[in-house]
Amino acid sequence: MRNMGYMLTRLRAEMLAATDGELAADQRLAHLRVSSTQSAIIALLALGRATSASDLCRAMSYDTGAMARMIGRLESKGLIRRNRCHHDRRRITLELTEEGKAMFPKMHEISMRVTNRFLRTFTDAEARQLEMFLGRALESV
Repeated sequence: MRNMGYMLTRLRAEMLAATDGELAADQRLAHLRVSSTQSAIIALLALGRATSASDLCRAMSYDTGAMARMIGRLESKGLIRRNRCHHDRRRITLELTEEGKAMFPKMHEISMRVTNRFLRTFTDAEARQLEMFLGRALESV
């Protein structure tokens, strides 16, 4: 039996590389120079799955230093902004700017296109089953 960890790591790397290539080639997004990882941050914020840097770190398994740098890059591109929480001044929340909100559907479209390309040899039932198995594996972590 092959090493499943290796296969999952390789699949992730291939999907990220394909997404990076499509983001760079897309005329609507190329000027922003957004990476697949930055696109994932935008997606988590857009979908309400994260509102802070610590949420993003947990969701993406990144350390705080790397996440702070990625947030800074997205902020300098005008796609996200940091806000002090009104009821807890120590807490900083993140939100998409209007440009970030406008770019999310385009980024999501690319992400779905890449995912579908990697799943093209699967039936719909097999793709749903794979998603279920991966979800179960993640729940056990």
